[in-house]
Amino acid sequence: MVILAAEQVYSTVRWPWMVAVVLAVVVIALAVGWYRVRHPRVRSPQEAVWVANSDYLGEVPEFRSWVHRYRALQWIGVTGAALAALAAAAIAARPADVSVVNQELGTRDIVLCLDVSGSMLEYDQEMVEVFSTLVDSFEGERIALSVFNSTSRTVFPLTDDYALVQDQLDEATVALDPIVTYSDDEEALNRYLRFTAGTTGTLEGSSLIGDGLANCTMLFDEADTERSRSIILATDNDLMGTPIYSLQEAVDLAEERGIVINGLYGASDWGGSAALEREYQEAIEGAGGRYFYSDDTDAVEEMVRDVQEQQAVDLEAAPEVTSSDKAGPWFLWAVGGVALLVLVQWRLRE
Repeated sequence: MVILAAEQVYSTVRWPWMVAVVLAVVVIALAVGWYRVRHPRVRSPQEAVWVANSDYLGEVPEFRSWVHRYRALQWIGVTGAALAALAAAAIAARPADVSVVNQELGTRDIVLCLDVSGSMLEYDQEMVEVFSTLVDSFEGERIALSVFNSTSRTVFPLTDDYALVQDQLDEATVALDPIVTYSDDEEALNRYLRFTAGTTGTLEGSSLIGDGLANCTMLFDEADTERSRSIILATDNDLMGTPIYSLQEAVDLAEERGIVINGLYGASDWGGSAALEREYQEAIEGAGGRYFYSDDTDAVEEMVRDVQEQQAVDLEAAPEVTSSDKAGPWFLWAVGGVALLVLVQWRLRE
């Protein structure tokens, strides 16, 4: 399932009340300190240290300069403590960046359904290249590929792993080289046989288009979910044998399941006829699908536009909220304040 997300980021403070708590503690500590300075504990005469003839010290320039430096250092220390306290209050309040991702689950599914019977070999490689071009035009769709002859093989199920899809289509392009029909290239034949293995499970017929299309309708999962479903069918409608599903029955089955079919038609030199083409076109267009020739240069653009005009149902998902603490410059201010206080205390002790 494809996730389409819109992200919003904003800043917040988780515990703003912590600022008031820390500042209240600081104010109480300052008040206590101020009170003790203003109201020193009265010492008994026995505890007092008396210094005789010290009144003149206040008039000594060196002593007065020392007192001024001492007071200045004290105020610098108070400033450092206040700065550290304010920064600690800000950090304690836990400033954070909050990211809210509003998600929608994109629900557009596309199955590529390819006839790999002998009469289609001349066009198969071209069809796969068309499919590859389609993949380059998609964004978020899930894609599957099924190939069929008398039986079907799922090359890959519905997936939005476009790297895997492109690798498989590249492999199919190489394997479905028309050289197999007019050359003795054994390596090319082996590639073709490996890729189409599982599509000739019965010898009672070939190019059973209705059965191949019916199998493609079965590749859509999550049947109970409202989704946009499309099949791109490539065939020459040159039926040989008795299928379980006729082309029209398979088209009706897809229509009952809400699946839109777009058709690509290709007829080799030894296959195809006006009647077969007309039957194919009428079945596809009768179910509301679009019909194109394999060599139509505008087919890819038209088909992509048609698929994308089918509005995918977007299912809202619960928003994903992530939060990360962000101390920002407050941590540096706190460290700076503490460092300043320690430096001042060291100087005062000297």
